[in-house]
Amino acid sequence: MTTARHHRTGLPPAGSRRLLEGWLESRRAAGFAEHQARYGPAPVEFYADRNGRARLLAAVDASGLRGRGGAGFPTGRKLRAVAKGRRPVVVANGCEGEPVSSKDHALLTVAPHLVLDGAVLAATAIDATEVILCVHRDDPIAGTVAAAVAERPSGEIPIRLVQVPGRYVASEESALVNFLDNGDARPTAKPPRPFERGVNGRPTLIDNVETLAHLALIARYGSEWFRGCGTAESPGSTLVTLGGRVARPGVYEVALGTPVAEVLDRAGGPDEPPQAVLFGGYGGTWLPVQSAVRTRLSHEDLRDAGATLGVASLTVLPARACGLAETARVLRYLAGESARQCGPCMFGLPAIADDFTALVLGGRAAQQAEQRLRYRLSIIPGRGACAHPDGAVRLAASALRCFGTDLRAHLAGRPCAWAAQPALPLPGWDRRGGDWA
Repeated sequence: MTTARHHRTGLPPAGSRRLLEGWLESRRAAGFAEHQARYGPAPVEFYADRNGRARLLAAVDASGLRGRGGAGFPTGRKLRAVAKGRRPVVVANGCEGEPVSSKDHALLTVAPHLVLDGAVLAATAIDATEVILCVHRDDPIAGTVAAAVAERPSGEIPIRLVQVPGRYVASEESALVNFLDNGDARPTAKPPRPFERGVNGRPTLIDNVETLAHLALIARYGSEWFRGCGTAESPGSTLVTLGGRVARPGVYEVALGTPVAEVLDRAGGPDEPPQAVLFGGYGGTWLPVQSAVRTRLSHEDLRDAGATLGVASLTVLPARACGLAETARVLRYLAGESARQCGPCMFGLPAIADDFTALVLGGRAAQQAEQRLRYRLSIIPGRGACAHPDGAVRLAASALRCFGTDLRAHLAGRPCAWAAQPALPLPGWDRRGGDWA
């Protein structure tokens, strides 16, 4: 198995505290000098020639690193696909449009240079000459990131900071390429995929900032070290946002494969009786709490449980809340965040939100809405310009399964007493109709 242990400075971070070890407590950005004192220089020169690039690609392959932005695609395969093209570009995706996730914001707040190291090393691995770091325009992290970029040594692969409109789907890979090319942050139809033709028509690697931070550590400590925690299919640690009704909401770093009950315990556990857990944010999956806590936090275990890891976030819904009403609110938000350029989003998502609202109100209209809803959920997936409608369908379908008892009560004309009491956070403004440039 390929390693890079001879680049190690001191001891690697212990256990699963790797990205945030020692930094999160300070709640401030580590400067370049602090960063180098802890990790040593990024071993860019070791990987700069053809043989070195091959070693780095082999190390990432052997590590089993999977993307931390939602899809969980193997990072090594992504690097190799882009490396086949001419004059590739690296885009570090730090946009975090998911309302219940703040992991990327936390990472960039305290360890921006680990992300920048990873972006430069990825560029080295694929022989790219440009790195673009994207954050949302309405995210105050932009100032911290700009200061970190200004600290980078001269002669390094140039890094450019770009602020992207703060829309839910603006961080989708084709939307980023579209914005970087022509200033419009809406997704475009694929193919071609960005690794084939991306920014300025060049093959483009788009990786989440957490993924790149892990890559920076793999380049220093090797693939065997990275696999020292996690599972065979989901190796390493991950940043996870714990929210909803937990005692200490926030961002935590845990080993993949950790039982969900233990993950929630890191945040002090539920602070009132729980009903369900939402995995992967507002394009994710509801699971009843009894099933959720018996599941391990890994791609394979969540797949077996009928969910996906997605953007690693766990949101606990209290027993007093109405899961159908909460889902209806989220679906209305997702419909409003549509780019409004393809039928499944423009017409399908508002219709699903309307049907879910009818379910919440109950009675005869709810029975008719349920029939329409189940039909719509069966025909929308896979038909959008991006995966936004698929995520909304996944959320809606999981709510029908998870809150089946409540659904039957609503259909019988007995809506929940707490249906009018919001429990999940949503952005406090309406951005529909513009703000894509």
